[in-house]
Amino acid sequence: MLNESIQDKIKSALTALTRARDLKPRWGQRQMIAEVANALGDPEGPGFLAIEAGTGTGKTIAYTIAALPVAQARSKKLIIATATVALQEQLVFKDLPEIKRHSGINFSYQLAKGRGRYLCLYKLDQLSQGVTDQPILSMYPDELELPENGEAERTYDAMLRAVSDDSWDGDLDAWPEVLDVGLARSITTDHGQCLGRRCPHITGCSFFRAREGLEEADIIVTNHDLVLSDFRLGGGRILPPPEDGFYIFDEGHQLAEKCINQFACFSRSGRTLNNLAEAQQWLDNKREFLLENDVRSETLSVLSTNITDLLQVSRDTYALCWDALGQNMDGRSDLRFSFGRVPDELRDASVVLRDLWALHSQKLSPLLGLVEILVEEADADHRDMWESSLNDLQVIAARAEGQFALWDSYARSSDDATMPWARWIKHYGDESSIECYASPIYARDILAEQVWQRVAGAVMTSATLTALGSFEHLMQQTGMPANTKLARVESPFESSRGRFVVPAMDTDPSQPAAHSEELIALFPELLESHRGTLVLFSSKRQLQELVEALLTRFKSRLLVQGQMSKAEILQEHRRRIDAGKSSIIFGLASFAEGVDLPGDYCSHVIIAKLPFAAPDDPIDAAHAELLEAAGRNPFMELTVPSASLRLLQACGRLLRTETDEGVITLLDRRVVTKRYGRAILDALPRYNFDIQH
Repeated sequence: MLNESIQDKIKSALTALTRARDLKPRWGQRQMIAEVANALGDPEGPGFLAIEAGTGTGKTIAYTIAALPVAQARSKKLIIATATVALQEQLVFKDLPEIKRHSGINFSYQLAKGRGRYLCLYKLDQLSQGVTDQPILSMYPDELELPENGEAERTYDAMLRAVSDDSWDGDLDAWPEVLDVGLARSITTDHGQCLGRRCPHITGCSFFRAREGLEEADIIVTNHDLVLSDFRLGGGRILPPPEDGFYIFDEGHQLAEKCINQFACFSRSGRTLNNLAEAQQWLDNKREFLLENDVRSETLSVLSTNITDLLQVSRDTYALCWDALGQNMDGRSDLRFSFGRVPDELRDASVVLRDLWALHSQKLSPLLGLVEILVEEADADHRDMWESSLNDLQVIAARAEGQFALWDSYARSSDDATMPWARWIKHYGDESSIECYASPIYARDILAEQVWQRVAGAVMTSATLTALGSFEHLMQQTGMPANTKLARVESPFESSRGRFVVPAMDTDPSQPAAHSEELIALFPELLESHRGTLVLFSSKRQLQELVEALLTRFKSRLLVQGQMSKAEILQEHRRRIDAGKSSIIFGLASFAEGVDLPGDYCSHVIIAKLPFAAPDDPIDAAHAELLEAAGRNPFMELTVPSASLRLLQACGRLLRTETDEGVITLLDRRVVTKRYGRAILDALPRYNFDIQH
């Protein structure tokens, strides 16, 4: 039970905020405030809450006003983690400033982002000076393709000027131009490459300056990936120690997938062999310098032999993968190993490869330590060389970490009883383009061990947490503790202002070609009926088929995902509507959530088909295989609930304010003709349903 002083602080903050903004208090928002405060304020804590808050609840204000006074009273940090940049920006530039200005609560806040979102001054300095004779090794050399025509050099110079005159702080998200992917990668670093406190640019480093601000902040806004990365590194490396923080996971329906991606690993044959050759060349080039600075000849010889062995065993192992693909793929370019068990011969080779990578890391460690000392002791004439050498060694060591993780997983593939993994291989042409993957199938065990058992308390929230009207799917995916409080807050918007139409159709998506042909026939009428239309596809191929068929008639109105960035599409769409024109967005899954187009910007959402996951997704296939082996029904336990959740997210693009109205058209008769269809329809808000089939 919360003590009275915290309750009074929360009540007065809400009253002051609603009065200052001339808003009416919403019952749903009050309900959410009470749920969050009671969960985190549980004296027997840590407390956990999963709360679904419908669109329009005002959940960011609700959880901040509820959680902040509790965190301050308990001397804890409040960490708010989102899945998207858009919500981070809403919090940092809109919601938190308003709460700070009007609530009467005194607090500070800071945005925390990973190193990859900040300029690395050391790299920029090297690149702007044209240091190309001894290039810094890249973690992703085959992806580091810089723009031509001098664009990279112009950008480097502009960035140096902006940093020098304090007109830019090094935050890449605040750079005024869209950055080419290769260019951005060339001027950023990561945990493995960063020189840290030894960097000559440490005092001006935007990442470390932002990090220092975290120590004083009451609220830290970040993303799921950074939270999971910090926990994976042991916690407290970038964010506060887990036990010192209350965590709010907004857009929480994405957390399980983010977790799986965080712990997945892979190895690419061509890149790996090139990296090893590059490491050997680096060692040969630096050998004399290292020997002159007390590195033992034996250490270098062992490392050189190790690299030679890694090259040979890697070639042999990738050859085994190629053979496995040839024997099993039946014309396919991928092969998933049943129950994650790789063939015995490949597993045995993986054991050898894992041990070689372990030896590689072991021998690199003292070399890294020595070069760190040499950096600190170097005079001005030699410092740059040793800093570059240290950076290169850190890249080599980070590569070894990733390789060890992959081959360790393959070596342990017969012992997955406690935490099952999916393992699969792909190729893109020949033996030099093989990719080996391993991924945990479940996030729940990882989240339980890494997150729930370590934090002071946590709240998971989203407009869509339930699947088929139940939290069961969420709890299975995330492994939240048994004492987690479950709650739902209805949207204050009237769902009946939205009409949900399922037209009579002759085909369904199980007949892809025929279904696309019928959509081509239906779309002209559907697309003419509203000024602002969002069309959501589950298949890129079908999207392209519809674009090709409709381009002549609708070219001036169509905005197609892939032809511009998401932000540019949304900006152009709003501009057209504001100008009194019509606009149509064709998009895939990324447009089904995190897109806010109120009023005339979107009065018609067309959903091409039920958003079932791709049937060939290796992680989902491995999960289904395990359920089937246990005598369970993966389609009803996994596929249908996931589709229900995605459909809810897609439908949520329509009613964004209290006055919005419009139509959702689902072009998939299976929602009527199949047994599972009724459960999917029943899980939707209370729209004005028009089932024409």
